Amino acid sequence: MTGGAFRERDDAGAALVVTGGAVLIDGRFTDATVAVMADGSIAAAARDAAARDAGGPILDATGLLVLPGIVDIHGDAFERQIMPRPGVDFPLDVALHETDRQVVANGITTVFHGVTWSWEPGLRGADNARRLVAAIEDLRPGLAADTRLHLRHETFNLDAEAEIADWLAARRIDILAFNDHMTLTVEATGRAAKLARMVERSGLSHEAFMQLVARVVARRHEVSGAIERLAGVALAHGVPLLSHDDTSPEQRAWYRALGCRVAEFPTTVEAAAEAAAHGDEIVFGAPNVVRGGSHTGWTSATEMIRLGLCTVLASDYYHPAPLLAAFRLDASGTLPLAAAWSLIAEAPARAAGLADRGRIAAGCRGDLVLIDRRHAAAPRVVATVVAGRVVHLAEPGRFRHAVASPHRIGTCA
Repeated sequence: MTGGAFRERDDAGAALVVTGGAVLIDGRFTDATVAVMADGSIAAAARDAAARDAGGPILDATGLLVLPGIVDIHGDAFERQIMPRPGVDFPLDVALHETDRQVVANGITTVFHGVTWSWEPGLRGADNARRLVAAIEDLRPGLAADTRLHLRHETFNLDAEAEIADWLAARRIDILAFNDHMTLTVEATGRAAKLARMVERSGLSHEAFMQLVARVVARRHEVSGAIERLAGVALAHGVPLLSHDDTSPEQRAWYRALGCRVAEFPTTVEAAAEAAAHGDEIVFGAPNVVRGGSHTGWTSATEMIRLGLCTVLASDYYHPAPLLAAFRLDASGTLPLAAAWSLIAEAPARAAGLADRGRIAAGCRGDLVLIDRRHAAAPRVVATVVAGRVVHLAEPGRFRHAVASPHRIGTCA
């Protein structure tokens, strides 16, 4: 079962009790029972006992790890469901529902879809960005994962400023990232393959695309002012800010001065070190860890983790990657699993301003993932629980109706 929802409700007690597993609580694994109440929150220990006595549905986690649900703050893999091949489109509702199934099957309970609004036409153009925002809003109530919007604003997309400001004011955007693929891709030498993909994605001829680039670049003197104005609007409405592909300490410091405290994929050790020195969150791609390096030839995420220069891992372009990366870091001796899991749960929740998730603690959302780790290279998600709803279940026989005494858990503060 994936993508649906199972939650019986007993108003006298728990909506779901997870028992028998090794539960990650306060940085260590312990034998514990976790009860999730009808409102979707994790219960305090005293209410655990009440939930047990009320005889609510029980999910047997014997032999499994019970971990906080993964919080994925940066991912654009959904684009492949929309356009699996250049020029081949599928309806947005079909694509987003299929993405939702992939997300929860890989233990992701909160997902930020990275919608890029660029100066380019086509898949990342204005019309598609508007359609995606509307589709996510319309479909969100029926999706299994808590699905949110990460707007990846291409900073040379100056004509979009007013509309994005309106979206920020209306809280249609959950996090805003400043991207500059004009400088890093189109103008950089040795990036012909990337440029070719951008041209293909846009639907323009190479000549027409380069003419568009010339027109956009001619307005480069307006970019910094537009960034400053949008940052101000975002902060005024409580929307977290991210900067993407910081290349230098100076660039990171400039974005921080605007209130941007999350550095996504810094391209140099110096830029990452500047972020770390000031307590900024630093995001790298989980596929980088799984594959053993960056597909672009840039910074190694595993090395950044060893240096203390990475606080968050995101799916980037591959939904299975966060889960795999956490176990890879443990197996390689880079980080113990409890610490590695923080990179994909507690830390991204903190970066996104979501204090109610990322940990298993009383009062937090009942977002859980149950994992069979017998094959460490390929950990298997047995169940995913979102706010107390079982939305993915590979072994239905694990439901039963008896529970051991609960173990006290901390509070979500």
